[in-house]
Amino acid sequence: MTLPPAASLHHGVASFYQRWQQLNDWLLQHREFWQPAPFMNPEPAWTRRYPELAAMVAGLSDSDCEHLDEAPDELARQASRFVPSLTGYAELVQVPQLSPSGDKVAEATLPEVRATDMPGRKRLQSGAFAASLAPLEYPALDWCCGKGHLSRTLAPFCPGTQGYEWNPELVRDGNRLARQFGDPVSISCQDVMASELTLPDNLHGVALHACGDLHRQLLRRGSEMGLPRLSVSPCCYHLTGEDLYRPLSERATGHDTLLQPSRIDLRLAVQETVTAPARVREQTRLVSQWRLGFDGLQRHLRGCDEYLPVPSHPARLMNEGFAAFCRWAADRKQLALPGNTDFDAWLDLGAQRLAQVRRHDLVRHLFRRPLELWVVLDYAIFLEEQGYRVRLGHFCERALTPRNLLIDAVRVPGTPPVQHSLP
Repeated sequence: MTLPPAASLHHGVASFYQRWQQLNDWLLQHREFWQPAPFMNPEPAWTRRYPELAAMVAGLSDSDCEHLDEAPDELARQASRFVPSLTGYAELVQVPQLSPSGDKVAEATLPEVRATDMPGRKRLQSGAFAASLAPLEYPALDWCCGKGHLSRTLAPFCPGTQGYEWNPELVRDGNRLARQFGDPVSISCQDVMASELTLPDNLHGVALHACGDLHRQLLRRGSEMGLPRLSVSPCCYHLTGEDLYRPLSERATGHDTLLQPSRIDLRLAVQETVTAPARVREQTRLVSQWRLGFDGLQRHLRGCDEYLPVPSHPARLMNEGFAAFCRWAADRKQLALPGNTDFDAWLDLGAQRLAQVRRHDLVRHLFRRPLELWVVLDYAIFLEEQGYRVRLGHFCERALTPRNLLIDAVRVPGTPPVQHSLP
């Protein structure tokens, strides 16, 4: 299946649905590449079916891996020599840029002197998000707002902004910052998942990186209440109460061959670390090496070539070394470690497995953005079904945040809210 050119994302339900259907069928066609997790399976089935692709990634250097993991279009071009159906990958994942010029983004960004308690990336993300929504016509309702960083960024353009946040400490801090800087913002302590929740009329619902069911709740509740505009940059799609993801839209739900990703599958969509500090990346690498080393050890001890999940380890083990980690993990799994266990040999095996996993994961990571777009296009179809005119694109560069997709929906004048059942 060679991909046709990507449909425009600006022209109605048919275009969104065509793109969604294209992605749905393409992801189903390629599920052998992205559903098995290389961390759990040392030899995914695709490595036997496509030995030339497996040999290509096995021959990559660490620097090649780092480069290609951040350049999926280039990796797809190389991989398409062995898997022709990957041809057209760049067009498949292409979306319009919604952000204006750099000057407009700078004007919308909170000055550093006013950005107390606001991490630098959050300040820039909030500014890019706000600039992409201009012009703003209604006071904003900042969904799951934390300390109100986005609320305070939006306040000069839409006074009367409100924020909902469930954590009382963050609510206090956010209101304190608003008073300190004279921002016309009010943050309320509110569980947005409460069944009795009602929303004020005539507000613009916004959410910058609200997770999973939280942002889906805004889409459902906001459209149910007929809010005039909803603007959402989603995150952490896998944080849901459902074992298998169910699309929001009727058209997607009714598709004959519907992809039904699990929470583990959806986690793939957000497995990117371009914004992680080097120290965090190194610690992640070390923990992965330890876990893969122990995985080899437990397979040997049990005489069973099967992955054995191990729970999160206590932080103190990072200072106690690999042997201590293995003893802790073995105790958790009720495995007896022989007194002559060669921990150095298993640690070396962990390093070898990590190198292998990294290269197999490169192929799997090609499917992160397509899977994310599959979910977000469903949101766009859903909102159009509810009577909104929708834009979908990215509001900033990937280097600022990989979660840079923005759904911006404006209710068509005179369209009554569409009644639908809410969980």
